[in-house]
Amino acid sequence: MQPFPPQEYGYEIRNTLVTDLAPDARVKASMNEINASRRLKEAAAHKAEADKTKQVKGAEAEAEARYLSGLGVARQRKAIVAGLQESVAEFSDEVEGARPKDVMDVLLLSQYFDTLSAVGANNLFLEHDPATVAALQASVGKSFLKSSEVAKPY
Repeated sequence: MQPFPPQEYGYEIRNTLVTDLAPDARVKASMNEINASRRLKEAAAHKAEADKTKQVKGAEAEAEARYLSGLGVARQRKAIVAGLQESVAEFSDEVEGARPKDVMDVLLLSQYFDTLSAVGANNLFLEHDPATVAALQASVGKSFLKSSEVAKPY
């Protein structure tokens, strides 16, 4: 560093420590507004992030609940099918000449009447005639045949 050339008179201040600033009131107000605005912007960003987290966690919880509900329904249906298989086998063994299809027709009709009872208890109307029962039986039978054909390995 080069030395400063000597001066003939006066002082040269090279460094000073300023400890107390006293800007104009308008400058202070402006600086305070800038800081407040920055903090509000950060607070809004944090709030938005918190809302996003709540929504994501809520969606995850709902998905998990639906998954578990689906497992419960699947287990319930599996238990119903196992019970039906057992009932059909016992009935076919005990009643001479009864075929499993006959037993399933009786069970289907029983389920249909249970449904009618539930619908009637809720003051709802449902079309009811033998043709409806026959159409329902045919539809269920076709869907069982289709699903068993798809399940067969070729």
